[in-house]
Amino acid sequence: MIQIENLHKHYGAVHALDGLSMNVEPGSIYGFLGPNGSGKTTTLRILTGLAHSTSGRATVAGVDLKTDGRSLSSRVGYLPEEPTFYPWMTPREFLDYLGLLHGLSAAERSAQTRELLELVHLAEVGKRRIGGFSRGMRQRLGLAAALVHNPEVLLLDEPVSALDPVGRKEILDLIEGLRNQCTVLMSSHILADVERVCNVVGIIAKGRMIVQSPREALVERYARPVFEAEVADDVSAIRWADGLRAQPWVAAVSVDGEVIRVTVKDIARARKELLASAVAQDILLRRYEETRPSLEDVFLQLVNKEAAQ
Repeated sequence: MIQIENLHKHYGAVHALDGLSMNVEPGSIYGFLGPNGSGKTTTLRILTGLAHSTSGRATVAGVDLKTDGRSLSSRVGYLPEEPTFYPWMTPREFLDYLGLLHGLSAAERSAQTRELLELVHLAEVGKRRIGGFSRGMRQRLGLAAALVHNPEVLLLDEPVSALDPVGRKEILDLIEGLRNQCTVLMSSHILADVERVCNVVGIIAKGRMIVQSPREALVERYARPVFEAEVADDVSAIRWADGLRAQPWVAAVSVDGEVIRVTVKDIARARKELLASAVAQDILLRRYEETRPSLEDVFLQLVNKEAAQ
């Protein structure tokens, strides 16, 4: 449904995209990941027709962006990271106006507006002016706007970054429900959200694709074993982490308050020596477990490797 071949985008001497190639299959929810400045937003802007590539080829829903970009709007829905609206309009007026632009009849616009406002939990504020909305409410309305014309492809740039935990769960459930109804390309820096809803993942860095793969296959292929422990205080966590980093069987150590995560090279040795090292340093443990490697572990491993080259 989306095909990109050797795509380049230059801003003077800056190469935002440097030979990007990727494929998104119909009906999939594709997690598009990369560090800041890697080219994610530039890619999305090109796929929506808001920017043009310097060279290379891209097609969306069979539309060649170089030769037939005008027919793209009827097939693609787009939610930017910070959607903007006419502040004097109400959500009902705004969605009705978008439906009119897309050629929907009055009856279709009325039904679609009602259903979408229910879907994104804005029905109760459908007659309020958008200018008074919070960022989270605007994000919800932006998603509704992207779905007005039932697009074949939905492009989402950080779709839940402005939402609280309850709102994020509701929108992620909605996105997951679109599987096999339309094709979703979702850019996000919240890796746990991508791991939850996306069945395919592509990771880019420096404007190039590092890897794209089904999510589970990616984790199985690249993730190293991880141990996680919660200690009595953050001082103990830092002290233990400093000692572990010197061990040859440890690949990486991260500390978040009182929680320490240890990625290991040799799982057999880790099972034998990790807990013993805590006992030797009089570290009081509240929790200790061998965890399933996460998409975040894979992401950090691949991006750090690319950055070191």
